[in-house]
Amino acid sequence: MAIVLLLRHGHSTANAQGVLAGWTEGVGLTDTGREQAARVAERLAPLTIARAVSSPLQRCLETASVALAGHDVAHDDRLGECHYGGWTGRSLAEAAKEPLWRVVQDDPGAATFPPDAVYASESLAQMAARVVGGVRALDAEVEAEHGPHAVWVAVSHGDPIKAMVADALGLHLDQFQRIVVDPASITVIRYTADRPFVLATNTHEGDLGWLTPPTRARRRRTTDAAVGGGAGPE
Repeated sequence: MAIVLLLRHGHSTANAQGVLAGWTEGVGLTDTGREQAARVAERLAPLTIARAVSSPLQRCLETASVALAGHDVAHDDRLGECHYGGWTGRSLAEAAKEPLWRVVQDDPGAATFPPDAVYASESLAQMAARVVGGVRALDAEVEAEHGPHAVWVAVSHGDPIKAMVADALGLHLDQFQRIVVDPASITVIRYTADRPFVLATNTHEGDLGWLTPPTRARRRRTTDAAVGGGAGPE
């Protein structure tokens, strides 16, 4: 029952250029992205972060270095961006002209990116399985080490976080394009033995102190959904 904060990297040079970065090296944050990461640091300040884990890609590591300054940040390939293969580095405008674009938009569970001599490729379904499995495994580790009310942060990318939200909501991957995950946004999920709970999605502002673990007197069974919607944070 640990709580994971899914943090997308801040605005990157690839975002500014309108290209699909994938696993391209040397894609860092813009000035806007660094400002976004600094605002995330302010939002995280009230919390005790039990663990911080990041995609190994530069834009995520730069985000973590600002947003999670003072924390040890582990690197985990399972949190990395989708392997876009032959689409890596392509402009989004060019990719939108390809027949595969409509598959990615309308039937993403069937989308597999083209092979490439330099960059690995995978399907969106393979990416989703990798990321969801990785986050669930890390969450179980955090709970085992720090207890069921621990809060931890996973720094990742847009499509992987969308896949995690779709999984937590019980949606088929074909629905994941309905989910929006902006740069430097925070999405909050709590996993339990029964089901995941999506506590917040695509948030940009606001105090996160409500995620502070409850005192022993306030703790109650949290694997059931409250009938009627519940009373909210206490």
